Amino acid sequence: MLHEKLFCYQKAMEVAKGLSQEMSYWPKGYGYLTDQIKRAISSCVLNISEGNTRVYPKERRRFFNTARGSIAEVSSGIDLAHVFRLISEAKAINYKNLCTEISKMLFVLR
Repeated sequence: MLHEKLFCYQKAMEVAKGLSQEMSYWPKGYGYLTDQIKRAISSCVLNISEGNTRVYPKERRRFFNTARGSIAEVSSGIDLAHVFRLISEAKAINYKNLCTEISKMLFVLR
């Protein structure tokens, strides 16, 4: 599929895979945060995919803007995970940098 060739899609999948592994070690009391981050990264990936199929610029823009909002939510979830000491500062910085890259790529695509 064409969306799989987009760098923003590949990076979003990288974040999804990495955070999924990280979250599997979090205590059960943080399930709400795990669920929210999983929903947000899923939304980002799925909106990139759907937006890339749209022909009309206005439609594409809507999906890519939604994906940008979702990746911003993931970034905030990473901030919370760091504050709650669920993820190291180095890993948080790495994931947040990836989120920033994805957001910039989506801005260009829209």
